[in-house]
Amino acid sequence: APESLMQALEDLDYLAALDNDGNLSEFGIIMSEFPLDPQLSKSILASCEFECVDEMLTIAAMVTAPNCFLHAPPGTEEIALTCWRKFSHPAGDHFTLINVFNAFKEASANSTSQCNNEKWCRDYFLSCSALRMAEIIRAELVEIMKRIELPISEPDFGSKENILSIKKSLLSGYFMHIARDVDGSGNYLMLTHRQVAQLHPFSSYCNTTRIPEWVLFHEFSVSEDNSIRVVSEISPDLFVELVPQYYFSNLPPSESKDILQEVINHLSPVSTTKEEQK
Repeated sequence: APESLMQALEDLDYLAALDNDGNLSEFGIIMSEFPLDPQLSKSILASCEFECVDEMLTIAAMVTAPNCFLHAPPGTEEIALTCWRKFSHPAGDHFTLINVFNAFKEASANSTSQCNNEKWCRDYFLSCSALRMAEIIRAELVEIMKRIELPISEPDFGSKENILSIKKSLLSGYFMHIARDVDGSGNYLMLTHRQVAQLHPFSSYCNTTRIPEWVLFHEFSVSEDNSIRVVSEISPDLFVELVPQYYFSNLPPSESKDILQEVINHLSPVSTTKEEQK
């Protein structure tokens, strides 16, 4: 549909993938080397700058592969939640996925047979085939990085600096996928489309009492009861630091936009000086 095509071009423009003539920019050409959604390609390229490529490649592989969490059989839901909590990361689902992938890799390294791998996955209510697919995808992404001569930083997962760098990389690509909890009960209003969504049941935040106010999400699903899937907490300060100004100015009016504008005014000395002069 023409509307979909225009929306796609607008999104590519926001991601700096197009030049002034509407052709692929140099940045867009590099993004197109990756067989991924443009937002994910942009996040990987941003991770080169923020030196968290190893972790970002794992996230890209995990969100591209099928969902690794299995629907627990009736009566075993609490057992499954207990198993998944072992992988849960306070920073959000993207980081939880890294924990799952690393645990699977460790289990594979310590295992002597394929059957043991599958048993480990069954014990934790995880899909062995999905995790193997993530391994294959990640290996392919590493090969692409080497072929186009992009740097791959050493793994540093767990440090405070690394977590902040991963969030910056994700925001560089997914600044259009931001939502805010408007009433403190998990009703998230998306900045771009003004739709209300709930956290997906597989989110690690669903098993905790703390619901983050601002989140970045990987995708929005209408078919799954208007849910946002794979979400991680962000701060308004970090969002306004990385969002393109021309995208922010085109956002529809909302209370969330007003809050972010206040953050921008607070962080900008020029704006503050103008307010004082008024």
